[in-house]
Amino acid sequence: MTGVRNGGGYGLVARWHPASLVVSAFLAFVGFCGGFAMEASAAEEVPGHPAKATFGGGCFWCTEAVYAQIKGVQSVTSGYTGGRIANPNYKQVCSGLTGHAEAVEIEYDPAVVPFEKLLEIFFATHDPTTLNRQGADVGTQYRSAIFYHDDKQKETAERVIATLDAAKVFPSPIVTTLEKAKVFYPAEDYHQDYFAINGYQPYCQAVIAPKVEKVRKVFKELLKDK
Repeated sequence: MTGVRNGGGYGLVARWHPASLVVSAFLAFVGFCGGFAMEASAAEEVPGHPAKATFGGGCFWCTEAVYAQIKGVQSVTSGYTGGRIANPNYKQVCSGLTGHAEAVEIEYDPAVVPFEKLLEIFFATHDPTTLNRQGADVGTQYRSAIFYHDDKQKETAERVIATLDAAKVFPSPIVTTLEKAKVFYPAEDYHQDYFAINGYQPYCQAVIAPKVEKVRKVFKELLKDK
C-alpha cells in the first residue's frame, strides 16, 4: 500500500478530508448529544443480544477505524450497500453508477453501547451537511447515510437529526439519508482493518489518525480496554 486506493486509482489528494467541525463546535456537539443519548436510551435493543448498525460516512477506512475502538463493538466490516447490483467491486462502486455507498456494518452489544451512542459518534466524525460529498471525495458512493435495520433505528435516527437541526448544532441542515438496510457486500480483503494494518501510510497519518485520536480524547468512556 502506498496510500493509493487500488481499485479506483484514487491518489492521496483525492482522499483528503477536512475536519468536519472546529474543536469548539465539536465539543459543544458532544455535550449536547450526550444529554440527548441519555434521554433517548429508554428505547434500546434487547440487552445481551448482538445488534447491527450500518453507516455510510465517506471513506470507509475512516469509519471503520473510528468504531473499531469503541467498547461493545464486536466487529466492523467495510463494504458496499444501498445499490442496484449484486456483488459490486470497488472499481464499480467508485464509478458512482451502481448506487452503492461505502459503508461499514457494525455488530455491537446494545447493553454496552446503545444505538444512540453509535449515532453520536457517527455525527461527530464526519460532515453530515455536505450532499454526496466528504471533502474532495464526491459522488453518491460517499453520501452520508444511515441504513436502518428496523423501525426503532429509523425513528431514533429521525429524532436525533430533527433535534440536531433544531438546535443548529451544525451551520447547515443535515442531509444524511435514511435508507432501509439492504444486502451488505463486504469490500475486498485489502480494505478490511486498513488503518490497523497500514497506519503508517501518509493518508492514514494525515486523515484517519486525527479522527481516531479525536475520538480517543472526547469519547474516553467508550473506548475498549487496551
